[in-house]
Amino acid sequence: MHGRSIAPIHLFIIIAVTCLWGFNFSVIKAGVDNIDPFILTGLRFTFAAFPAVLFVHKPDVKWRYLALYGITFGVGLWGMMSMAIYSGLSAGTASLILEFSVFISVLMGIVFLKERINTSLKIGLALTLVGLIFIANITDGSVTLIGFVFALTGALSMSIISLMVKKLNIKDMFAFVAWSCLFAPLPLFTMAYIVNGVNLYSELSTKFNPTAFGSVLFQAYPTTLLGYWVWNKMLIKYPLSMMSPFKLLVPIFALLGSVIFYNEQLGINKMIAFSLIIVGILLPLITPLLMPFIKQLRFKKLQL
Repeated sequence: MHGRSIAPIHLFIIIAVTCLWGFNFSVIKAGVDNIDPFILTGLRFTFAAFPAVLFVHKPDVKWRYLALYGITFGVGLWGMMSMAIYSGLSAGTASLILEFSVFISVLMGIVFLKERINTSLKIGLALTLVGLIFIANITDGSVTLIGFVFALTGALSMSIISLMVKKLNIKDMFAFVAWSCLFAPLPLFTMAYIVNGVNLYSELSTKFNPTAFGSVLFQAYPTTLLGYWVWNKMLIKYPLSMMSPFKLLVPIFALLGSVIFYNEQLGINKMIAFSLIIVGILLPLITPLLMPFIKQLRFKKLQL
């Protein structure tokens, strides 16, 4: 696939990050159950930026790119995903809808980066698309229209930031993530004020409990700083169309977390959807490993 394969240690790291991100959806739900989603996300990026920016130099990236990435990342992606969960999407379902970004990312990779995808990846993406269609038809109460729209907005934002990382070719990724987080809190706090008024901030003294604080810290440090630092480094190393399918592991872990912590029910549509997504992920990954055996079998048939 793409003329190269992912090193085993990198494969392990990538899967570990997707596991972290998957369980993070349950952590977000724990947070929005206690405080406003925009406030929650704003605090997440405040803690992600500080104190990190005090100890790392600004990366060699123009301010406008830092601001664009930070706002798209903080408001467009995670502000919208927090709103999606707050609006009634279950943690597992929200993560699945976010995976529409896979198709947008592959399309962007083809159009803007001139990447090519092979047949097995095309089939795998088609299977996952069918799985996502099943998700859109779930009627067990874990999907709401407004939540679906928020999640789709997050998916588009995720694709945009993936393309930015590829195009900017950033050298110091940790510094880039930390400094870009500076630009997310102010618009998020402003949106909270516009939607809910000043009373929301006066209520924080009673609503900001240990659960909300724990949610903020988990999202800020392991999820944002560590997770995106590692993931973005892998994005630079491997093609966008190769990395994108791995994000489809996130909803698998997210659903597992939702089942464990929130007793989310697994209906037939969800089971079919997740099965299709798993097959869609595995197909382009396994095909290169099987090709030598397939060629060998063809060679033996020709000899016969």
